[in-house]
Amino acid sequence: MDRLPPFLRFAIIGALGFLLDLAVLAFAIEVLGLGPYAGRALSFAVTVTFTWAMNRWLTFAERRAARGGILKEWARFVAANAIGLAVNYAVYAALLNWGSGWLASPYVAAGCGAIAGLVFNYTASSRLVFRAAPKG
Repeated sequence: MDRLPPFLRFAIIGALGFLLDLAVLAFAIEVLGLGPYAGRALSFAVTVTFTWAMNRWLTFAERRAARGGILKEWARFVAANAIGLAVNYAVYAALLNWGSGWLASPYVAAGCGAIAGLVFNYTASSRLVFRAAPKG
């Protein structure tokens, strides 16, 4: 996977994260009995941690924080992806509230939200979280 461009690695990890997101969302709604909004909050918390870890090891391995900075790096990842999350969640909520037919499904809406947030998340992650070390 290290031969793939970083954006493609990020997108593949995002796709895996999306599958995890859907699984946790379905579990939260169908098993735990949470509504689609609370279920989405839970699925995001699980998924953001998974994608941070995977991107840390596979996409930005050469840029990851030193051992002592792992929690700070995770916090930066969550914070830096807040814009992507806002876009993701706005699309999700808009489709749940105003979508019709299959677009109003929480699972389809979650997919549309994930796609909308991808570019924001990659840019924020590559520029703010996993910054390249200064040359010199």
